[in-house]
Amino acid sequence: MQSTERGEIKVTQSSYSRLIRFLQDDLSISAASLAVALRHSEQDPGPLPMILWQYGLVTLEQLEQIYDWLETA
Repeated sequence: MQSTERGEIKVTQSSYSRLIRFLQDDLSISAASLAVALRHSEQDPGPLPMILWQYGLVTLEQLEQIYDWLETA
């Protein structure tokens, strides 16, 4: 993970794989939900955690857990 000047978190390919594992293993996000979010991210690029939340695939609490994980990963 890398932070930009604006405080955004950039996800590297290896970190992205770990993020997907975290979402599936720790938060029990289904592969189908992830597939939906990834399809939407291709059409309307944005941070994957926000897309998951916008489409109701994670709760606000889970969204916070994701961002906490991203900050420490």
